[in-house]
Amino acid sequence: MDILQVTTTAHSGAVDITDMVSRKIQERGVKEGVCLIYVPHTTAAITINEGADPAVMEDVIDSLERLVPWRAGYKHVEGNAAAHIKTSLIGTSVQVIVENGRPLLGTWQRIFLCEFDGPRTRKVRIKVLVA
Repeated sequence: MDILQVTTTAHSGAVDITDMVSRKIQERGVKEGVCLIYVPHTTAAITINEGADPAVMEDVIDSLERLVPWRAGYKHVEGNAAAHIKTSLIGTSVQVIVENGRPLLGTWQRIFLCEFDGPRTRKVRIKVLVA
């Protein structure tokens, strides 16, 4: 298993980690298999979405902010209940097929770490399984 350290710079946002994941797959030398990408945090998430236009992920984050406002009378005493809810909606892991030593993504797809309680340094765990 590999661990990526990703430093986020905003309270909420998305960081494209596709190239970091690709490098880890190449370092492992796996040509065919599956790559699991997992974030072990309760206020961060992993997703795959369009990366060609940065406005797409901005729209995703902005929409989540409207759906789950930061201050809405939550019971969680730490004050970051909205971040926990957003993480539950997006999820903490994705799987990607590895083909020819690279993640098999669609033309516009990229892998993103979603930050909902930053800025912070996050760990992203990468496990590549051989087919």
